[in-house]
Amino acid sequence: MPLFAYRGRGARGELVTGTIEAADQGAVADQLFTTGVTPVDITQTQALSDSGEPGWLTKLFEPRVTLVDIMLFSRQMYTLLKAGVPILRSLAGLQESATNPTLRHVIAELRISLDAGRELSAAMRQHPQVFSGFYVSVVRVGEATGQLDEAFNRLFGYLEFEREVRERIKTALRYPTIVILVISAAIAIVNFAVIPAFAKIFESSKVPLPLVTRILVGISDFFLAFWPLAVGAILAAVIGFLAYTRTENGRYNWDRVKLRIPVAGAIIFKSTLARFARAFAIAARAGVPIVQGLTVVASVVDNTFVARRVEQMREGVERGESVLRAAVTTGVFTPVVVQMIAVGEETGELDDLLNEIADMYEREVDYEIKNLAANIEPIITIVLGILVLILALGVFLPIWDLGRVMLKR
Repeated sequence: MPLFAYRGRGARGELVTGTIEAADQGAVADQLFTTGVTPVDITQTQALSDSGEPGWLTKLFEPRVTLVDIMLFSRQMYTLLKAGVPILRSLAGLQESATNPTLRHVIAELRISLDAGRELSAAMRQHPQVFSGFYVSVVRVGEATGQLDEAFNRLFGYLEFEREVRERIKTALRYPTIVILVISAAIAIVNFAVIPAFAKIFESSKVPLPLVTRILVGISDFFLAFWPLAVGAILAAVIGFLAYTRTENGRYNWDRVKLRIPVAGAIIFKSTLARFARAFAIAARAGVPIVQGLTVVASVVDNTFVARRVEQMREGVERGESVLRAAVTTGVFTPVVVQMIAVGEETGELDDLLNEIADMYEREVDYEIKNLAANIEPIITIVLGILVLILALGVFLPIWDLGRVMLKR
């Protein structure tokens, strides 16, 4: 069916815009009247392909809904619902004030689904690219328990932690990334400009070249002669790696390797454990059954290797094992996590102790991220020193030999 863009006025006279998929303009008007919106303008958009989906060009330039957008949406929903504003009025206000057109379109579709009698969680499930499975599950539990506002509040806290971790990692990696790029540019200049110039001088003087110099000249000659092939090989390797990591086994193997990377691996592992504990605590406190909670937690830990261990843990609980025994069997959780799970399961305060685990690992992640640059700097300094030494020996040793020859003459 075609897609129609509309403008109308709500019950309070506010401007309402959005898109609706319908057979014709009359069907659009009927849907709007049933939702309390008086249509002002209805036009068919050309952003549809023959299959009824948005065209590829529209999708290409469509702004993405970011983590910050969802975080602010959660916080605003919590504030409005806590103040007693009906959910439809809350969504109407957020749709009008949303600055991201994609999010505005999603909110409009949520309103239409709610008017059609669906639950909010069911409507959100239709937009998996915006709302994760974990997000939808917490909202569904909030609807079932009558604590939808608290569900949005917990989701806001969880998303805020996610954003802080990502921003800290970006900040910590900024300096090492700049240094690596500068080193790479310097090596390229030396290979393509400096060494070829010295090679001509050495060749004309007919001075025997040291091994280091011959290696550098050989590498430079190779890149000068076959640089398109080298660039193509690098691009092919990158594309092949990305394609491999998009497969199920490739993603699993890469996520397992990431946990073993020096310096960064410990941060990734601890942040994954913090994400697991925080998500599990939110699900447990919201009243999600343990089996269902582990299912949704496995989808948000953002590491396939750990996710499969969480699924293994869920299967153990389904077989009748305790949470503690299932966690020990996976072999991925640290003794601290296992001990806290044991105490929480015994005292019935599993959610509180899981929150303490999350807080502890979040502090450790914060500390290690702050010291990440300090830990990487010695490695970068050593590598840079070795490169400078090799280049210096390769260039200056022949110059010294050339000077000796000239003195003998």
